[in-house]
Amino acid sequence: MPKNEARLNRVNEELKKEISRIFTFELKNSKVTGMLSVTKAKITPDFKYAKIYVSILNSKSIGKTMEGLKESSGFIRSQVAKNLNLRITPELVFEVDDSLEYGARIDSILKELNQKKEEN
Repeated sequence: MPKNEARLNRVNEELKKEISRIFTFELKNSKVTGMLSVTKAKITPDFKYAKIYVSILNSKSIGKTMEGLKESSGFIRSQVAKNLNLRITPELVFEVDDSLEYGARIDSILKELNQKKEEN
């Protein structure tokens, strides 16, 4: 593993932890509803941008929550800058991570198939 890649992985983990903490304790945007969890952070090698993958549960509207996150990205970025010692604080780009929902859907399909199999 190249030295830079190890550093990128460390920064990704720190970003993930810090943004999760900000979501939990500091973010106060009325558009952001439901339970948010950061599933993955992926920073570019030049440290200018970071894609933050967010899983949203029990939200009134996922679209509005994402809109709220985009509006709050400046605040979140300033908190990251304050708490993480990075030379360049990346521009944050939020993406919906629906892998949990996808997994739950597959799980329910498998249960359904098992029930049908048992009936026959």
